[in-house]
Formats: sequence, C-alpha cells, structure tokens
Amino acid sequence: MTVSARVAAAFGISLAGVLALTVLSAPVWAQEKYPSRAVRMIVPFPAAGVTDLAARQVGQRLNEAWGQPVVIDNRPGAGGTIGTELAAKALADGYTLMMGSVSTHAIAPSLYAKPGYDPLKDFAAITEIATTPNVLVVNAALPVKNLKELVALARKRPGELTFGSNGNGTNNHLAGEMLQAVTGIKLQHVPYKGSAFATSDLLGGHISMMFDVVLTPLPMVKAGKLRPLATAAAKRSPVLPDVPTAAESGLGDFQVLVWLGLWAPANVPQEILNKIHADTVAGLRTPKMQDFFLSQGAEVVASTPAQFTTHIRDETARWKKVIDSAKVRLD
Repeated sequence: MTVSARVAAAFGISLAGVLALTVLSAPVWAQEKYPSRAVRMIVPFPAAGVTDLAARQVGQRLNEAWGQPVVIDNRPGAGGTIGTELAAKALADGYTLMMGSVSTHAIAPSLYAKPGYDPLKDFAAITEIATTPNVLVVNAALPVKNLKELVALARKRPGELTFGSNGNGTNNHLAGEMLQAVTGIKLQHVPYKGSAFATSDLLGGHISMMFDVVLTPLPMVKAGKLRPLATAAAKRSPVLPDVPTAAESGLGDFQVLVWLGLWAPANVPQEILNKIHADTVAGLRTPKMQDFFLSQGAEVVASTPAQFTTHIRDETARWKKVIDSAKVRLD
C-alpha cells in the first residue's frame, strides 16, 4: 500500500482527497510565474511627451522579454500627481508599474501642499531610466551671445527681461528661479500651458528666454531662430556639442536635468522587483535603446534600486531649497 493510501485509510478519506490536499499545500515555488498576464504601466503625463515615449520603448522591451503585453496607461493632470497617486495606491503585485520623472518624485513633494503620496515610502524604486539636460535659449534678436552677456544685460535692466515656462512649478520654471538665485539677477516669469505655447512666444519675441530640454528647441536652434547660451548639465550635450555648460560659463555646479525613472508600488515582493529591474536594465543596455534615448537628447542611466533611491532623496532636498527660496506653492 502506498503512503497516500495509508493516510487515506487512517483518516477515513478518499485517495483523491489526499491528493487534493497535497496540491493545495504545494510550496511557493509552484505558484504562477511572473508575469502571467498583462502589466499596466501608468504614465502621469499626456501621450507623445518625453515620459510617454520612454515608457513605450521600455514597455516594448519588457513585452519582448516577458511574452506578455505592457499596456501604457496615460493619466495626466496636476503636474503628474494624479497618475502618481493612482500608482501609489495600486495593488502591490507587480502588475502595475509607473514611469515618472523628477517632477513627480523630487519636485511635487515640496511644490504641492498635499501631493497625495510619499515618493519614498509609497514606492519601490526600480531604476533611473535616463536623463536629459535643459538648455537656456534666447530669441535670436536679443543682443547677447553667451550666458555672461545675458547676466550683464539683466543686471542693467532688472525685472525687464522675461523667461517663459511650461507652467508654475515646472522644471523649467524652477530652472529660471535657480538662475536668478545663483546670479542675483531679477527676471519676470511668464507661465504657459505647455512648452509649445512658450516656444511660440519666444520665437515671436514676446518673451526673452526660456529653459527647455535640449531636443525641443533644437530645430529652431539649427534654423538660427533661437540662440542657445548654455546647457544646465555637468557635461556638454551630444546633440548640442558646441554649446558650453553653465559651469563652463561661470555658474559652477548649475544643473537642471529632467530624469525619468521606473517605480512599482511599495511592498511588491522582492523577487518580482528583482526580475523587473534585471529585465529593464538589460533592455536599456541594448544598442537599440541607447540609440533611441540619444535621439531624444538623453543618456541612459540604468541604476540600481539603491542608487536610484539615494538620487531621489538628494534631488528632493535640492529642489526643496529652490522651491522654498522662490516661495512657489501650488494647491
């Protein structure tokens, strides 16, 4: 008589019942392999923006690695906080991820009175995806050829020169505030509802300057309609190799970078987070992905979760100083 048969006889149950109990008590390793179904990737910004484009590239790579669809879910609004809060409250099973940015995880916590989430406590940082610098561009008719000349002109005309932005509290708005704090000049901020509107007015001469990610003004720079003065990064941008950095222009460590990252809600099982990280980083290191981000004026980072968490903490502290100094607050 088999062991199962003896157990069945002893407890007065059928052999089929013993086998059912054996299946139900199977070890954890017998559970379904992750992922066994579609994974949602929340993007808290509109479609076709830099965060959305990056999410679709990363999502496609994960789809190829996993054999499961990665569905991009755009949830824009309130500077990215609506979609980010949604991601923070999602079920922590690995089937909801989020592609966010410096805006959602380093700026919003100090900018909004109640952002609806804690960027460190409510999320598991997976990896920093890529980073791209801002460039300071001016209307070609403005009589300055470099950053030093711009600062000198602003000092002669305090409060007269204007800088545009994508809106109050955005990355390029805070870049302008940082420029004023570092140089002691006084500029007038003009917020717009998006980069396209600000760029249009800059081309028309209605505003004097603006910061933007390097790729956005590139066509106008090449056409001679806008003049780049400096990139806000530690090294020159490969898409604007002739444009000096702010440090080369005398501003020291003046950096305004737009960085993108991948997160999961807090408390996702560690083995799932390890797999997501490994497969994401493997994709980012392929020539295809490197070329894509380079075409966007960005550089792949592919950091570890620990490195990314440290970076988020440092960036949050840095932007809090800028926000507090400029007295910028949003409801």
